[in-house]
Amino acid sequence: MTHRIINIKFFLFHFLFVVSISFTQTIDQVEIKGAFNFSKSNYIDWIGIGAGAKIFPGYQDTISNRINSSLSNQGYFNSKITGISTVFSDDSQKVSLSLTIDEGSPTLLAKIIPLNCIPADSAVIISEFEWLIGKPLDKIEIERSISQLLDLFENSGAPFAEFKIKSIYFYFDSLGNQNLADIFLSFHSNQTSRIDKVEIIGNTNTKDHVIIRQIGLKLGDVYSQEKIDKIPQQLNRLKFFNPIQPPVYYFNSKNEGVLQISVKERNTNNFDGILGFVPGSKDNESGYFTGYVNISLRNLFGTGRAAAIRWQQETRYSHELELKYLEPWLFDFPFNISVGLFQRKQDTTYVQRKLEGFVEYIATDDITASVILSTESTIPSETTGQRFTVFNSTTISTGLNLTIDTRDDFYAPTGGILFLNTYKHSSKEINGPVDYIFPTTVMNYNLQRFELDLSFYYEFARGQIAALAVHAREMRGSLFEVSDLYQLGGTKTLRGYRERQFLGNRLFWSNVEYRYLLTRRSFAFIFFDTGYYLRNEDIERGIEKTSGFKTGYGLGINLETGLGVLSVSYALGEGDSFNQGKIHFGLLNEF
Repeated sequence: MTHRIINIKFFLFHFLFVVSISFTQTIDQVEIKGAFNFSKSNYIDWIGIGAGAKIFPGYQDTISNRINSSLSNQGYFNSKITGISTVFSDDSQKVSLSLTIDEGSPTLLAKIIPLNCIPADSAVIISEFEWLIGKPLDKIEIERSISQLLDLFENSGAPFAEFKIKSIYFYFDSLGNQNLADIFLSFHSNQTSRIDKVEIIGNTNTKDHVIIRQIGLKLGDVYSQEKIDKIPQQLNRLKFFNPIQPPVYYFNSKNEGVLQISVKERNTNNFDGILGFVPGSKDNESGYFTGYVNISLRNLFGTGRAAAIRWQQETRYSHELELKYLEPWLFDFPFNISVGLFQRKQDTTYVQRKLEGFVEYIATDDITASVILSTESTIPSETTGQRFTVFNSTTISTGLNLTIDTRDDFYAPTGGILFLNTYKHSSKEINGPVDYIFPTTVMNYNLQRFELDLSFYYEFARGQIAALAVHAREMRGSLFEVSDLYQLGGTKTLRGYRERQFLGNRLFWSNVEYRYLLTRRSFAFIFFDTGYYLRNEDIERGIEKTSGFKTGYGLGINLETGLGVLSVSYALGEGDSFNQGKIHFGLLNEF
């Protein structure tokens, strides 16, 4: 008895030892043999076992099942695996697998037979599958066609439509040399859906008609999933709400289709400002106030109208004042009208005043076109010991603008583009000063302005955004004055430099940012900016050609606050040491 027990123990030990050794062996290579149409890489992917994998119990059954399942999904129902052989290396640590496969002939789709359909729906279904007729019965392609049909019916008033494969009939053709299949597809459109009511929740200030107007739906419209999916993006563009959640659609007790939209309003009236006092540097010199005040009212009385006022005092002699007003959807037509007044006093050299208006046509949710009209006057300051600065002039400008905006959010886009293209033509008349008007002075001349802005946003990982923007400005004409030139430098253009540090009739700048979302509308970022400016030579006025290429880099943060989205960044320009960096901050312009 003892002897038998010892023998049994020895046998079990030997068996477990052999099994443990054999299933720690590594596959060296996999060879595919036989008649097959698919590539070796396809088979390796299907079986999921390749060079470097370990042998495991039941691996042959696993390989057979995976190959048969994958071939069946491709329409090859008559395939066979005629052999799986293994060849061991001399040390028995590596194994070469050899698979012999006979795929057989594929089963071709002969007909799609819709069930429970009206003729119109049946024709749509057959049309969708038409391109698959005569091809192998591919499971993925059939599922894709059914998915496309569901999308089609969802956008045609049948969001609850459903398909079921009732049966598949397999047979040979009349000559007996082809495997064919007919699919019997059951379709139920269920209840036809319309937008009978729009229910808006959470809008304590914004009028219902402003929201309904923005989403472009009318009562009685047929349900369209495509239009419903666009609603959050459309409402986010109003800048009145926190990020919008997808709407809910349901039938009420009266069997009416109700579209329920939930919103959470954010503060649309912003005040941003800082005020300081600079005392006089001399005994008989008075002090002056300096600072910045920006008041923005972007949803007056809940109607979508907007107004803004901005005042900025930079030095004793330099300040700006700007007023704006926007009237959206004039008389409920897709036209926005905006007017603005701008005045700048530049040191002791000139005062510039500009009155501008535009009419914007809302062509689609993403595309708008505008006509621009403005009048501008530049008045040189009267000082003692006067020297020439700028001409006293009057300018009338007209222009066109095209905007394409596919961004998913204004404050922190994670995808989409913003494209702006503007052309302006200006007619400028010189009025004085008389002392600087010579027989060779051109009293009337034309200016052309070309402006291009393109921004691109892409979320390459969850919460991580790549943002790229390029901007170009060019002015053409026979004469450029300081008041005409474009300005480069500062928060909105080239960070790491003073505001309006560089002037030119041609500018180019780019902004590259990596953004990491902290909340839906707050993010930290690092950036790299480049900028180029050119001011052409003016021999008659003794102005030399100036140009330069600058770079700036740094980091910052955009925070959503009760006052709006606050942007703060620390930037270094070329050659700056750490303590020479510039801090740029301000509220994101939401007008």
